[in-house]
Amino acid sequence: MQVTIVHVHVKAECIDDFIAATRLNHEGSVAEAGNRRFDVIQDAGDPARFVLYEAYAGAADVAAHKETPHYLAWRDAVAEMMAEPRRGVPYVGLFPKG
Repeated sequence: MQVTIVHVHVKAECIDDFIAATRLNHEGSVAEAGNRRFDVIQDAGDPARFVLYEAYAGAADVAAHKETPHYLAWRDAVAEMMAEPRRGVPYVGLFPKG
């Protein structure tokens, strides 16, 4: 299983718009055949910071995700909302088995 943990810091004035755009990306992502999990969490102490936990069955599924209309729309919609560049950290998911 391919897991990416994406750290996102948005501008304070963009929090609500980021959440709305990310909700649409989440809904599309969880419908993808290779998706195993797509969690969006917000920092309790700093609401401008988010983590996206994205788990896919394999590398091909991750690549396919990055070509979907919902991901491309999200990427473009949130680009100017970032307080700093988002940072994705790749992991290998061990348990549960993908």
